[in-house]
Amino acid sequence: MTTARRLPPLCSIAAICALGGSALLMTGCSSTSTGSSVAEAAAASPTSTASPSPHQSLTQDQTQRRDLLSKTKVTWDQAAGAAVKEVSGGKLIAIELKGVSGKAKSSPTGTPSVATPNPAPAAGAPEWQTKVATADGTVHWVEVDAATGKVFRSQTEPDQDADDRKKIADRLRKATQTPAQAAKVATDKTKGKVTAVNLDEKDDKPVWSVDVVSTDNWTKTTYDIDAAKGTVVREHTDND
Repeated sequence: MTTARRLPPLCSIAAICALGGSALLMTGCSSTSTGSSVAEAAAASPTSTASPSPHQSLTQDQTQRRDLLSKTKVTWDQAAGAAVKEVSGGKLIAIELKGVSGKAKSSPTGTPSVATPNPAPAAGAPEWQTKVATADGTVHWVEVDAATGKVFRSQTEPDQDADDRKKIADRLRKATQTPAQAAKVATDKTKGKVTAVNLDEKDDKPVWSVDVVSTDNWTKTTYDIDAAKGTVVREHTDND
Protein backbone atom coordinates (compact mmCIF):
# COMPACT_ATOMS: atom_id res chain seq x y z
CA MET A 1 0.00 0.00 0.00
CA THR A 2 0.09 11.06 2.90
CA THR A 3 -2.52 18.98 3.80
CA ALA A 4 -1.68 22.21 2.28
CA ARG A 5 -1.11 25.26 4.42
CA ARG A 6 -3.10 28.28 3.33
CA LEU A 7 -1.87 31.84 3.78
CA PRO A 8 -4.67 34.03 2.32
CA PRO A 9 -3.72 37.18 4.27
CA LEU A 10 -0.36 37.38 2.49
CA CYS A 11 -2.04 37.03 -0.88
CA SER A 12 -4.63 39.72 -0.04
CA ILE A 13 -1.92 42.13 1.14
CA ALA A 14 0.04 41.54 -2.05
CA ALA A 15 -3.06 42.25 -4.12
CA ILE A 16 -3.81 45.49 -2.24
CA CYS A 17 -0.20 46.67 -2.53
CA ALA A 18 -0.15 45.99 -6.24
CA LEU A 19 -3.42 47.80 -6.87
CA GLY A 20 -2.45 50.68 -4.57
CA GLY A 21 0.87 51.08 -6.34
CA SER A 22 -0.86 51.28 -9.71
CA ALA A 23 -3.28 53.93 -8.43
CA LEU A 24 -0.43 56.10 -7.14
CA LEU A 25 1.37 55.96 -10.47
CA MET A 26 -1.76 56.99 -12.37
CA THR A 27 -2.93 59.85 -10.10
CA GLY A 28 0.31 60.97 -8.51
CA CYS A 29 -1.43 61.24 -5.12
CA SER A 30 -3.63 59.12 -2.89
CA SER A 31 -7.24 59.92 -2.08
CA THR A 32 -9.79 58.48 0.26
CA SER A 33 -12.04 57.47 -2.61
CA THR A 34 -9.22 55.71 -4.43
CA GLY A 35 -8.16 53.86 -1.28
CA SER A 36 -11.75 52.80 -0.67
CA SER A 37 -12.10 51.55 -4.24
CA VAL A 38 -8.93 49.51 -3.96
CA ALA A 39 -10.01 48.00 -0.66
CA GLU A 40 -13.46 47.19 -2.02
CA ALA A 41 -11.97 45.60 -5.14
CA ALA A 42 -9.65 43.47 -3.05
CA ALA A 43 -12.50 42.41 -0.78
CA ALA A 44 -14.71 41.60 -3.75
CA SER A 45 -12.03 39.38 -5.33
CA PRO A 46 -10.75 36.98 -2.63
CA THR A 47 -7.69 34.93 -3.49
CA SER A 48 -8.66 31.44 -4.59
CA THR A 49 -6.64 28.40 -3.50
CA ALA A 50 -6.49 25.31 -5.64
CA SER A 51 -7.03 22.02 -3.85
CA PRO A 52 -4.29 19.50 -4.67
CA SER A 53 -5.52 16.34 -6.30
CA PRO A 54 -5.08 13.06 -4.40
CA HIS A 55 -2.53 11.94 -6.99
CA GLN A 56 -0.38 15.05 -6.50
CA SER A 57 -0.40 14.76 -2.71
CA LEU A 58 1.00 11.21 -2.64
CA THR A 59 4.71 10.45 -2.48
CA GLN A 60 6.27 7.96 -4.85
CA ASP A 61 6.27 5.20 -2.23
CA GLN A 62 2.65 5.87 -1.30
CA THR A 63 1.64 5.76 -4.96
CA GLN A 64 3.42 2.44 -5.41
CA ARG A 65 1.66 0.98 -2.37
CA ARG A 66 -1.73 2.17 -3.61
CA ASP A 67 -1.18 0.80 -7.11
CA LEU A 68 0.13 -2.55 -5.89
CA LEU A 69 -2.66 -3.08 -3.38
CA SER A 70 -5.32 -2.11 -5.91
CA LYS A 71 -4.23 -5.09 -8.03
CA THR A 72 -3.96 -7.51 -5.11
CA LYS A 73 -6.87 -9.92 -4.76
CA VAL A 74 -5.28 -12.44 -2.38
CA THR A 75 -4.66 -11.49 1.25
CA TRP A 76 -1.39 -12.18 3.00
CA ASP A 77 -2.81 -15.05 5.06
CA GLN A 78 -4.34 -16.72 2.01
CA ALA A 79 -0.99 -16.52 0.23
CA ALA A 80 0.77 -17.83 3.34
CA GLY A 81 -1.54 -20.83 3.40
CA ALA A 82 -0.77 -21.61 -0.23
CA ALA A 83 2.97 -21.30 0.39
CA VAL A 84 2.99 -23.52 3.48
CA LYS A 85 1.18 -26.26 1.56
CA GLU A 86 4.15 -26.40 -0.81
CA VAL A 87 6.55 -27.41 1.97
CA SER A 88 5.79 -30.53 3.98
CA GLY A 89 5.94 -29.71 7.70
CA GLY A 90 6.83 -26.11 6.94
CA LYS A 91 5.95 -22.93 8.81
CA LEU A 92 5.83 -19.38 7.50
CA ILE A 93 8.75 -17.20 8.58
CA ALA A 94 8.39 -14.34 6.07
CA ILE A 95 5.97 -12.91 3.53
CA GLU A 96 6.01 -9.60 1.65
CA LEU A 97 3.95 -8.01 -1.11
CA LYS A 98 6.14 -7.06 -4.07
CA GLY A 99 5.91 -6.29 -7.75
CA VAL A 100 7.05 -9.15 -9.97
CA SER A 101 10.54 -8.58 -11.30
CA GLY A 102 11.05 -8.81 -15.04
CA LYS A 103 14.17 -10.89 -14.47
CA ALA A 104 13.84 -14.61 -14.04
CA LYS A 105 15.59 -16.06 -11.02
CA SER A 106 18.23 -18.62 -11.80
CA SER A 107 19.59 -21.39 -9.61
CA PRO A 108 23.31 -21.33 -8.79
CA THR A 109 25.21 -24.40 -9.89
CA GLY A 110 24.72 -27.29 -7.49
CA THR A 111 21.53 -25.97 -5.88
CA PRO A 112 18.05 -27.45 -6.22
CA SER A 113 16.22 -26.40 -9.35
CA VAL A 114 13.38 -23.92 -9.33
CA ALA A 115 9.92 -25.46 -9.49
CA THR A 116 7.41 -23.56 -11.61
CA PRO A 117 4.00 -25.23 -11.14
CA ASN A 118 2.12 -22.30 -12.70
CA PRO A 119 2.95 -19.48 -15.13
CA ALA A 120 4.51 -16.40 -13.55
CA PRO A 121 2.53 -13.14 -13.57
CA ALA A 122 3.60 -10.32 -15.87
CA ALA A 123 6.38 -8.00 -14.74
CA GLY A 124 5.07 -5.41 -12.29
CA ALA A 125 2.08 -7.50 -11.24
CA PRO A 126 1.72 -8.10 -7.48
CA GLU A 127 3.16 -11.21 -5.90
CA TRP A 128 3.63 -12.50 -2.38
CA GLN A 129 7.25 -13.47 -1.78
CA THR A 130 7.38 -15.94 1.09
CA LYS A 131 9.85 -17.98 3.08
CA VAL A 132 8.74 -21.24 4.64
CA ALA A 133 10.99 -23.18 7.02
CA THR A 134 10.93 -26.76 8.24
CA ALA A 135 11.66 -27.76 11.85
CA ASP A 136 15.37 -28.24 11.10
CA GLY A 137 15.61 -24.64 9.84
CA THR A 138 15.77 -25.37 6.11
CA VAL A 139 14.24 -22.41 4.28
CA HIS A 140 12.21 -22.60 1.08
CA TRP A 141 11.39 -19.62 -1.14
CA VAL A 142 7.82 -19.75 -2.39
CA GLU A 143 6.27 -17.10 -4.63
CA VAL A 144 2.50 -16.71 -4.88
CA ASP A 145 0.51 -14.80 -7.50
CA ALA A 146 -1.30 -12.05 -5.55
CA ALA A 147 -4.15 -12.00 -8.06
CA THR A 148 -4.88 -15.74 -8.32
CA GLY A 149 -3.36 -17.24 -5.17
CA LYS A 150 -1.42 -19.82 -7.19
CA VAL A 151 2.18 -20.74 -6.45
CA PHE A 152 4.32 -20.03 -9.51
CA ARG A 153 7.84 -20.59 -8.20
CA SER A 154 9.47 -22.45 -5.31
CA GLN A 155 13.02 -23.35 -4.39
CA THR A 156 15.12 -24.38 -1.41
CA GLU A 157 17.19 -21.42 -0.27
CA PRO A 158 20.74 -21.79 -1.63
CA ASP A 159 23.88 -21.28 0.43
CA GLN A 160 22.28 -22.15 3.79
CA ASP A 161 24.85 -23.69 6.12
CA ALA A 162 24.37 -25.56 9.41
CA ASP A 163 24.60 -22.37 11.49
CA ASP A 164 21.95 -20.67 9.36
CA ARG A 165 19.58 -23.60 9.77
CA LYS A 166 20.17 -23.75 13.53
CA LYS A 167 19.41 -20.03 13.90
CA ILE A 168 16.13 -20.36 12.01
CA ALA A 169 15.15 -23.51 13.93
CA ASP A 170 15.80 -21.74 17.26
CA ARG A 171 13.63 -18.77 16.25
CA LEU A 172 10.80 -21.03 15.22
CA ARG A 173 10.96 -22.95 18.47
CA LYS A 174 10.85 -19.75 20.57
CA ALA A 175 8.12 -18.07 18.51
CA THR A 176 4.99 -19.26 20.31
CA GLN A 177 2.92 -16.47 18.73
CA THR A 178 1.74 -17.28 15.21
CA PRO A 179 2.08 -14.86 12.27
CA ALA A 180 -1.72 -14.43 12.30
CA GLN A 181 -1.70 -13.46 15.99
CA ALA A 182 1.05 -10.92 15.39
CA ALA A 183 -0.82 -9.47 12.40
CA LYS A 184 -3.96 -9.06 14.52
CA VAL A 185 -2.02 -7.14 17.17
CA ALA A 186 -0.75 -4.79 14.46
CA THR A 187 -4.09 -4.26 12.70
CA ASP A 188 -5.85 -3.67 16.03
CA LYS A 189 -3.59 -0.63 16.38
CA THR A 190 -3.57 0.54 12.76
CA LYS A 191 -6.46 -0.21 10.43
CA GLY A 192 -5.23 -1.20 7.01
CA LYS A 193 -3.76 -3.94 4.85
CA VAL A 194 -0.95 -6.23 6.00
CA THR A 195 1.79 -6.16 3.38
CA ALA A 196 4.60 -7.97 5.21
CA VAL A 197 5.20 -10.32 8.13
CA ASN A 198 8.71 -11.40 9.02
CA LEU A 199 10.20 -13.47 11.86
CA ASP A 200 13.24 -11.53 13.02
CA GLU A 201 15.37 -11.16 16.13
CA LYS A 202 15.84 -8.16 18.47
CA ASP A 203 18.11 -8.32 21.51
CA ASP A 204 18.39 -12.10 21.11
CA LYS A 205 14.60 -12.47 21.24
CA PRO A 206 12.36 -13.45 18.32
CA VAL A 207 9.97 -10.78 17.07
CA TRP A 208 7.39 -10.67 14.33
CA SER A 209 7.85 -7.54 12.21
CA VAL A 210 4.49 -6.60 10.65
CA ASP A 211 3.88 -3.88 8.01
CA VAL A 212 0.40 -2.35 7.83
CA VAL A 213 -0.55 0.09 5.05
CA SER A 214 -3.39 2.53 5.72
CA THR A 215 -5.77 2.80 2.77
CA ASP A 216 -6.68 6.35 3.88
CA ASN A 217 -3.28 7.90 3.12
CA TRP A 218 -1.14 4.91 2.03
CA THR A 219 1.43 5.38 4.80
CA LYS A 220 3.12 2.28 6.18
CA THR A 221 3.43 1.47 9.88
CA THR A 222 5.78 -1.27 11.06
CA TYR A 223 5.24 -3.06 14.35
CA ASP A 224 7.81 -5.28 16.04
CA ILE A 225 5.87 -7.74 18.18
CA ASP A 226 7.41 -10.04 20.78
CA ALA A 227 7.01 -13.48 19.21
CA ALA A 228 6.65 -15.12 22.63
CA LYS A 229 4.45 -12.59 24.49
CA GLY A 230 2.52 -10.89 21.69
CA THR A 231 3.36 -7.38 22.95
CA VAL A 232 4.47 -4.45 20.80
CA VAL A 233 8.12 -3.61 21.39
CA ARG A 234 8.53 -1.04 18.61
CA GLU A 235 6.35 1.04 16.29
CA HIS A 236 7.46 3.14 13.32
CA THR A 237 5.40 5.00 10.70
CA ASP A 238 6.93 5.65 7.30
CA ASN A 239 5.34 8.86 5.99
CA ASP A 240 7.23 8.74 2.68
